[in-house]
Amino acid sequence: MKSLREQVVVITGASSGIGRETAIAFAKQGAAVVLAARNAQALDQVAKDIERAGGTARVVVTDVAVWEQVDRLAQEAADSFGRIDTWVNNAAVNEHATVEQMTIEEIERIIQVNLMGQIYGMKAVLPCMKRQGHGTIINVASILAKRAAPLHAPYVAAKHGIAGFTDTLRLELMHEHSPINLTLVMPAYINTPLFNNARSKLGVKPKPAPPVYQPQAVAEAILFAAEHPRRDIIVGGSGALLSLLQRISPPLLDRLMLLGGVMFEQQKTDQPDDGYDNLFVASPGTGSTTGEWGRGAKPRSWYTRHLELYPQRKRLLVGAASVGLFTLMRRRAT
Repeated sequence: MKSLREQVVVITGASSGIGRETAIAFAKQGAAVVLAARNAQALDQVAKDIERAGGTARVVVTDVAVWEQVDRLAQEAADSFGRIDTWVNNAAVNEHATVEQMTIEEIERIIQVNLMGQIYGMKAVLPCMKRQGHGTIINVASILAKRAAPLHAPYVAAKHGIAGFTDTLRLELMHEHSPINLTLVMPAYINTPLFNNARSKLGVKPKPAPPVYQPQAVAEAILFAAEHPRRDIIVGGSGALLSLLQRISPPLLDRLMLLGGVMFEQQKTDQPDDGYDNLFVASPGTGSTTGEWGRGAKPRSWYTRHLELYPQRKRLLVGAASVGLFTLMRRRAT
């Protein structure tokens, strides 16, 4: 694996949120970064910030929902720098509404961006990585790839699809003894502009359900995966707990999420919806890394940093807990 300072990195959805934070973090480590998103003005601002700090950045305006544009992104990145070491599929859009409220056009758009956009990214970069004999593809999904949540049906479907596609491609590459690594990153709720930009039919502006983490927690995990191959990384202890409960008892988790309508109410603000979204049209302006929910948001995830990034530690902890539980049960039995 190349060190970060030697890498050429392509990041989709780099104009805001996790993508923007990750791009700047890579550049600070010395990587050359290719920035992709629909918002040219925001990408130019990120590139200026990177270059002002002494880094190298190239802007390629891209709508990941269009295969030809993603293919061009890969070609321009490879032509500019001679290789692509890490490709981060990150671009996403969302809508807060019930299935009944959503139109077919809205559902198709979310699937096209969130799922097909990542599939296009994997397809576009594979030939380059196979030619050069190395590479890492990092797909940013969500903890909703493990567990559904209400008001996000197509988003959840797309994230589940990303997980399945990633696992399948990984198996194929392993069968070929390919040196290309695939990592699936699954963040919990993150304080990004995704919620400001999401279409809402709730009657109010949407928000992330607590606990909320800052984008830098995800960027840290992505940079780690670019140097240290990992299969899956959950960002946020709350996401790990949700995944654990899903494995233990999905019906129980259903009841917990519906208790008092908690998962519906936690996603609503008390501010009337302003009618703005970027579902079909790119966001205007220079963009931002964070959303409006920084108060109380966790800058890092202790769980991810100390356990999720180091699977052997997690296995030791689970083993110790299992032994402790078994010992306790034996004592009570006697």
